[in-house]
Parts: sequence; C-alpha cells; structure tokens
Amino acid sequence: MPGVLIVEAMAQAAAILSFKTMDTKPNDKSVYYFAGMDNVRFKKPVSPGDQLILKVSIDRILRGIWKYKGQALVDDVVVAEADMMCILKAID
Repeated sequence: MPGVLIVEAMAQAAAILSFKTMDTKPNDKSVYYFAGMDNVRFKKPVSPGDQLILKVSIDRILRGIWKYKGQALVDDVVVAEADMMCILKAID
C-alpha cells in the first residue's frame, strides 16, 4: 500500500475520532480540512494481504485546530507514523 494512502487513512480515522469526540455527525454546513502533517515516518512496506490497523489519538485541540498522533500497524509492528493537523470550518 502506498505511503500516501496510509497517511490519508490515518487522517480519515482522525476525522472520525473528532466527530465522535464532539458527539456529532458530519453535515453539509461544515468541512473538515486535512491541514498538515509532521514527523511522518514509513518504517516497513505494507504488502497485499497485510491487515493494516490504524491507531489515532488526539494530542491537543487549540482554537479549532486539532492535532493528532497516528500509527499504522501490521502484526503489532509500527509500519508508519505521523503527527497530523486538521481544521473544522463552517461553510456559509
């Protein structure tokens, strides 16, 4: 699996975690932006047939900016990790 898709999957998991944390559901009045990533590390390749487990935790929330730490694991071995940042914005 390409690394960019692993990071995208972690960002999607972070968005789901945010909505669960806020006890709300996404709607057409807001958009969730993937704003940035830091400290991205790809440690091992992910091959077809591997089960990719995603672990994402909220690092902090500051003025509408959510920061996360994410890990992707295969067989309990970290294959990728990243610090991510997302922003929830209202649409006018």
